[in-house]
Amino acid sequence: MTRSHERPAVTTPHADDLDETRTLRHQLAEEVREPRDHRSRSIVGAHLVLIRDGAVLLGKRHPSSAFAPSTWHLPAGHREDMESTVTCMVRETEEETGLRIPEGDLSLIHVLDLLDPGSPIPRVQLFFAPSHWEGEPVVREPECCTKWQWWPLDALPEPTVDYARVALEAISRGSLYAPMGWS
Repeated sequence: MTRSHERPAVTTPHADDLDETRTLRHQLAEEVREPRDHRSRSIVGAHLVLIRDGAVLLGKRHPSSAFAPSTWHLPAGHREDMESTVTCMVRETEEETGLRIPEGDLSLIHVLDLLDPGSPIPRVQLFFAPSHWEGEPVVREPECCTKWQWWPLDALPEPTVDYARVALEAISRGSLYAPMGWS
């Protein structure tokens, strides 16, 4: 076998090719840093389903609340940066109701895959139930919630946040997953 000691021919790209390559590289870097749209993102919400004697704990949202004013809703919140959903649920529960629940006492009981009308950002709503808790619910964020009340699962109050109602009905049927708003 003979080997050639000649160097392969090297072609120099034209300036236009270099400019196009730089532009494409820049666009790709921008896309990685900041997506052009929200389709690559979703919001994760954590919700507490606290059931006692066949009744679920719901809070009446404050009339001036940005989300669902004067509507009944579960204790809930969005996780913060670098926070697990279970840690979020424990934190939100204590912040909103004063109830204390160890992370290990929460079980995931339902997932609601939600696309709100008019929103480009999908939401994954996770619903947790505790095996036990400490304390009685009290209003700890009066600017968000005016009262906590137990409601029979088969007689939820009006108005209840739509997706919370859908999730509670699915949970009552034993369903672990429900899509909403995707049709």
